[in-house]
Amino acid sequence: MIFGIIAGIVLGLIDKEIAIACKPGMDYFIKALKILIGPIIFITIILGIISLESLKKVGSIGVKALIYFEVVSTIALAIGIFMANVMKPGTGMNLDANLVDASSVIQFTTQTREISASTEIINILKEAIPQGLISPFSEGKTLQVLVLALLSAIIISLLKPDEKAYIQKFFEILQSFVFKILQIIMYFSPIAAFSAMAFLVAKYGLSSLVNLGYLLFVMLISCLIFIFGVAGAICYFVRVNIFKFMYFISREVLIVFATSSSESALAPLMRKLEKAGISKATVGLVLPTGYSFNLDCTNIYLSMSLIFLAQAFNVNLSLTHEISIILVLMVASKGAVGVTGSGFIVLGSTLAALGTMQIPEANNGAGAMLAEVLPVAAISVLLGVDKFMSEMRAVGNLCGNSVAALIVAIWERQIDWDKFNYAINHPEEFHNAGLS
Repeated sequence: MIFGIIAGIVLGLIDKEIAIACKPGMDYFIKALKILIGPIIFITIILGIISLESLKKVGSIGVKALIYFEVVSTIALAIGIFMANVMKPGTGMNLDANLVDASSVIQFTTQTREISASTEIINILKEAIPQGLISPFSEGKTLQVLVLALLSAIIISLLKPDEKAYIQKFFEILQSFVFKILQIIMYFSPIAAFSAMAFLVAKYGLSSLVNLGYLLFVMLISCLIFIFGVAGAICYFVRVNIFKFMYFISREVLIVFATSSSESALAPLMRKLEKAGISKATVGLVLPTGYSFNLDCTNIYLSMSLIFLAQAFNVNLSLTHEISIILVLMVASKGAVGVTGSGFIVLGSTLAALGTMQIPEANNGAGAMLAEVLPVAAISVLLGVDKFMSEMRAVGNLCGNSVAALIVAIWERQIDWDKFNYAINHPEEFHNAGLS
């Protein structure tokens, strides 16, 4: 993987035309993995639930996962605001709201929607209802696959013991088949990493990797603080070394970094955590749900970006304004499930929702509403660096959801400590044989 990334960077510098032509190597790798995500989630959840002694365990895992998601994702929002206030990445830009290029983000700003707790909950529930038996898998609707798997597992659990055992054996064979396919695909991950980095360097230049600006630096520091500070403290509380755990999932981190896609590592990550002693039910419920409701570093990006824009356009936000941003994003960040360009849509929606806030010092002290001095189209300022911030978000989200699965498993006593301790102390064995 590391060799593939370095070789890709070198090719991107030497021959841009060939490097850009390598992009299909990344695209087809991600497409192949996306095809497997639905079946793997479906099979893993069914096997995990029917192996539990009681269906009450399923509800207990789900409730504890949602509690963890809400607490930790809110902390992530606060980190984004705090770091932006301390390091002030937007100060001194002195941008003019009247000169914003709205056309560059029109496809996102036209999708801004009214934000409220009730409407967002309704939107999420609508998104979770399957429209058919095949479409959730073919369209990559993770929440819908999750719902289908839960319903199927509950029905299977209510069957007679001999019928349940027969179906369980069938799914275990099917799981072995699917994971054998996954193992074969993962052999091509260095090629995908090579293709992705070659295309990135050729298109944006080497400077785009090392000198993207102060905002990217602040985002990087914030993600590291979350992973090794917040998640590290949580792991320390349950006596798990965060550095060992991060090294244990380092191969999946490299895949996500190279491809800028969290989905590219979801399937192998589920398998690896399961083999490390975390129960099928916990992995199957927490990880897929986390990719919809626990995007911690996406939350950092959202809150930090709003403060950055305020600084860039010389809008002074009070503590009350910043608390309002956190409250709105607590709802809005959950409502972007399955939406293309969701980062910009959520930013635009949040600015629109906060547009009626009064800014006393705006317009030379005369005061104005936020929408007058910081329009929704201001998010166009972030277009140039969003590609690189997305890599940080993807890696951070992977790490955050891995920790979430671990903590919920410990909370629910759904972890084999002997297997887990062996796994994080002998990670090389799992890097090489984790999918076998």
